[in-house]
Amino acid sequence: MQHPPSSLIAPLTRLRDRLVPEALGLGWMPIFLLGYLVFLFIPVLVPSNADWGEGVRWFLWPTLVSITVFLPMYFLAYRGSAMTRVLCALGIAALGYGLMPFNAFSNTYVIYAAAFIALLPGSMWVRVEVFALLIIAYCGMAAWLGFPVFVPVVTAIVSVAVFTGNYFQSETVRKRAELKLSHEEVRRLAALAERERIGRDLHDLLGHTLSLVALKSDLAGRLIERDPQAARNEIDDVSRVARDALAQVRRAVTGIRAAGLAAELASARLLLESDGVTLRYDAQEVAIPADLETVFALSLREAVTNIQRHARASIAEVVLAATPEHVTLRIRDNGVGSAAVPGNGLSGMRERVESRGGRLRVDSTLRQGTCVEITMPLPSGETAASVERQPASAETGVGAT
Repeated sequence: MQHPPSSLIAPLTRLRDRLVPEALGLGWMPIFLLGYLVFLFIPVLVPSNADWGEGVRWFLWPTLVSITVFLPMYFLAYRGSAMTRVLCALGIAALGYGLMPFNAFSNTYVIYAAAFIALLPGSMWVRVEVFALLIIAYCGMAAWLGFPVFVPVVTAIVSVAVFTGNYFQSETVRKRAELKLSHEEVRRLAALAERERIGRDLHDLLGHTLSLVALKSDLAGRLIERDPQAARNEIDDVSRVARDALAQVRRAVTGIRAAGLAAELASARLLLESDGVTLRYDAQEVAIPADLETVFALSLREAVTNIQRHARASIAEVVLAATPEHVTLRIRDNGVGSAAVPGNGLSGMRERVESRGGRLRVDSTLRQGTCVEITMPLPSGETAASVERQPASAETGVGAT
């Protein structure tokens, strides 16, 4: 199958974005939905003696005129304000009623109107009431024009299906947006709490130490001429206190950076459970150097984002394991898998891992899920021998506690 050249795709995409805002995330779907306009021309294929009602006569020109009126309202309903959407939905419905004496398949416009009514602002019952009035008006017009009974019945059934589908889709989009906002708020609060914790830790670690260094330095300055040996002792104390403070700061920074992976794991839980994905994790408490901790945290974020967007999985698993020489992070899902070419996110992840001497392995098989495994060597002198394994594997997500 040949794809259109990129020189043609770019102008078409720009035209689409002018008609339907890219922010809606609907892609080409609104354009494809215009294909239902073909039903307006079904009477061309029907024998001229077909009985569509005593008051109905097929004419081509009213149908063509109606399309030129419909298209601006259709695209304006996507781009306009809430009130504009209301007016466009009512206008499309009125267009369908007006075309009924000239085309028995003008119910196509009624169905389009039903789809937009499901997206109107207000409560569900307000939308249901407007939709009910739409169908009642159409059925009344159909009876007045002498349409066969099956025409309004089929129209009502299809309209109910379209209205219901669009309503629940809009609710799903709204809830996803709320979950995304909640997810971002949790991230913000976690970052704020982390900054406050860092501030408290640094104050507790360095406040007393720096005061002691300043006091002993002043004392050494006063004693240097009177009692050089005592001044030297004070300077030695300053040096010892400074080295102790440096060791404490290093230990604190290790703890601060280690929280990065834990925070990403909590964030992954929120992201996946919003899509109904159960997250299982089995992690060891490992003293990982700060730069390696950052690599693991960013890799976990990228892998979890890919699971949420593409995998269509029901279960995801994160395992952190360590040996005295290596630390391994494994992220696995039971989704659709893929043999696709790696994207920018995976390529960036690989570059980060390999720049620090690590190894990234991705196993992705169609309909068997994907496994991302990252192995990083520990610097000489570091050890994971004193790791403490958490109790059995924990689960988070829908249906988990």
